[in-house]
Amino acid sequence: MKSIKIAIPSLIENITIIESFIDNAREKFHINDDIYGNIMISVTECVSNAIMHGNREDKKKTVRLELRFLDDQIKFIIEDEGEGYDYQHLNDPTSPENLEKSGGRGVFIMKHLCDEIQFENQGSRITLTFYMN
Repeated sequence: MKSIKIAIPSLIENITIIESFIDNAREKFHINDDIYGNIMISVTECVSNAIMHGNREDKKKTVRLELRFLDDQIKFIIEDEGEGYDYQHLNDPTSPENLEKSGGRGVFIMKHLCDEIQFENQGSRITLTFYMN
């Protein structure tokens, strides 16, 4: 297993650092185009949520991202310093009353783009898994 870690202060503009991190991983681990887009959207969404909701954009708090490359899968572990949230009882963004809302789609999107998603520490640590084949 190969592993790469990065930590960023909780500033939304640091998403560009995460995008570069994913681009570098794409080249290093030869991630194909079919899953690259899913990874980019899911991981940046998860990190954005960690910055805005988990750490409440407190630049003194960090978001940690670890990439684990295994034989047939790649995992991204995102962890913030927040207290977590009730990830099991989120509003359904496809319900008619939620269609016009500007937010509330992040976890829904991640669940549909990842092969597996795992929540730990009340949702302050999320593992996104993508199968390579």
